[in-house]
Amino acid sequence: MSVPDSYSVPTTANASTHPISTDLPVPTRALAIGAHPDDVEFGCGGTLAKWASKGCEIFYLVLTDGSKGTWDPDVDQPTLVVTRQREQRTAAQILGCTSDANVAFLGWIDGELEAGLRQRWEVAYWIRRFAPQVVLGHDPWRRYRIHPDHRNAGFLTTDGIVAARDPKFFPEQQIAPHRPETLLLWEADEPDHVESITDFIELKTRALLAHESQYETTLRVTDQNSTEQVKVFQSAVETRGQQAGRLANIAVGEAFKRLDRL
Repeated sequence: MSVPDSYSVPTTANASTHPISTDLPVPTRALAIGAHPDDVEFGCGGTLAKWASKGCEIFYLVLTDGSKGTWDPDVDQPTLVVTRQREQRTAAQILGCTSDANVAFLGWIDGELEAGLRQRWEVAYWIRRFAPQVVLGHDPWRRYRIHPDHRNAGFLTTDGIVAARDPKFFPEQQIAPHRPETLLLWEADEPDHVESITDFIELKTRALLAHESQYETTLRVTDQNSTEQVKVFQSAVETRGQQAGRLANIAVGEAFKRLDRL
């Protein structure tokens, strides 16, 4: 049992040839954009927890409804959508999100997310509304990525930033343009930035375990009452953190591709 392969981190063998930066100054506001409920916790849960503990206001933007996140063909999908939103809010609270209003759901159908103009409009709107210094999201350029939602969520993040920063894009939103300072992309093939989460891996894991509907499909926990299976999952998350940390000689980390001067 392990976390999905899509959340593997590169080894030092394929890390960026550029110097690895570490630990941004704590932003005042940070926005994480995920394709599904639980993607943010996998990608940057420890970083969000660390920043929140130091006064950063954290925000979530979840692009799909999570309605296909099950292996049970008989599950009622509207009920699953409500469940996954509740789990996402709980996970965000564990990491230090101070208000349910800081967690926005766009509700596009799971598995059918497109990087279209309407979706870009919505992402730009929330970037302008939340006005983050740092945005975190999926790396759309990861090689061999087969999940279309993750790929398109990454492109919507980058395209949304461009639209949000410039006043001629979507002026009908009647919200001031906003230009984030930094973009951190998780799941990158060649990361060049690592955030130390040594003191926050436990919170990251707790937040992931809040997604109880995903125990079987994503966490590989077939028996929620099995302490052993939960420990195996916790160990897998910590191992991934150690792999990321080794890129920068940090005990436990989260690795990203870092883009500045957006």
